[in-house]
Amino acid sequence: MFKMISSPHTHSGKLTMRIMLWVMLAMLPAMALQVHYFGVGVLIQAALAISFALVLELLVTFLRKQPTLSYLSDLSVILTALILAVAIPPYAPYWIILIGTFCAVILGKHVYGGLGQNPFNPAMVGYVVLLTSFPLQMTTWMPAIQLLPEPPTFADALQLIFHGLTTDGFSLHQLTASIDGMTQATPLDTTKLFYATQASDRNISAVYADLVKLPIFTQNGWDFAQGWWQINFAFLLGGIFLILKKAIHWHIPVAMLSSFTLLSLLTELFSTSGHLSTASQLFSGAMMFGAFFIATDPVTASITPKGKLVFGALVGLFVYLIRFYGNYPDGVAFAVLLSNICVPLIDHYTRPRVAGHRG
Repeated sequence: MFKMISSPHTHSGKLTMRIMLWVMLAMLPAMALQVHYFGVGVLIQAALAISFALVLELLVTFLRKQPTLSYLSDLSVILTALILAVAIPPYAPYWIILIGTFCAVILGKHVYGGLGQNPFNPAMVGYVVLLTSFPLQMTTWMPAIQLLPEPPTFADALQLIFHGLTTDGFSLHQLTASIDGMTQATPLDTTKLFYATQASDRNISAVYADLVKLPIFTQNGWDFAQGWWQINFAFLLGGIFLILKKAIHWHIPVAMLSSFTLLSLLTELFSTSGHLSTASQLFSGAMMFGAFFIATDPVTASITPKGKLVFGALVGLFVYLIRFYGNYPDGVAFAVLLSNICVPLIDHYTRPRVAGHRG
């Protein structure tokens, strides 16, 4: 007698824990650059997020009477916390990352039954809750610390995150005021404001004054988006590494970047209103991070080969619409969540033909 078992009949050997480790390893170069350009705040945020995420995972698995070790050993909750910590401003108040981690782990993951059953990317659920609830804290980014006369030390970073002031009593606003008199958000925020206002009302920071003239973000020898394009380039290299290791498939990032690039080029060619160049758009904000590390989430993305292409193209379309016509400057998180909603429909219409059947 033959033993009857359901498919799949082979195992790729790729454990969830191993894939999560590869993804975290691929994020390390970009995180190192983020620390270099924006300070050690990102490491403190990561430590807070991971610690709190592990506590939440332990508590939820205990309440659900689930095997705690199996939930912790897949490392998914650690990766979720790490992605969220990288996405928020490095010197945001400590309660921001705690609220975001709670929403990601509880509302984004365990409400639906845990890993493998959640329809939305958990980290992006936490990020969107924070962005819509606390827009001021979530859009207060410092310029690169190389531009500051007194870069914050590790002790200053701790004080800023937990008390809102450095060891010398300076707030985040006061640290940046020494550069241009105002706290800036990301370069995408600045350029969106610049193009949205009339020429007579363009009261833009001197640090960003010549941004619109230059496609690669250079101004008077300084990078306009000092650190931003370097970090995006590191995420691009990390994403290529993941594709080579077969931890992710190429379909989603290629489709996302291609659809966004095509639409951005068309707008650049035919639109009369000002926008950042396509090259600048691709290497600013969370574009590369979203393409290779967020949209490729195997649980919430499409699972069919054709569906991955459709899903990636849809994410790129939403990012384009939000960046060019929406109120938010970036929109990667919203684009991913909106595309997650469409995954069941995409998978339904892109199912591979079963052998022996016409369709």
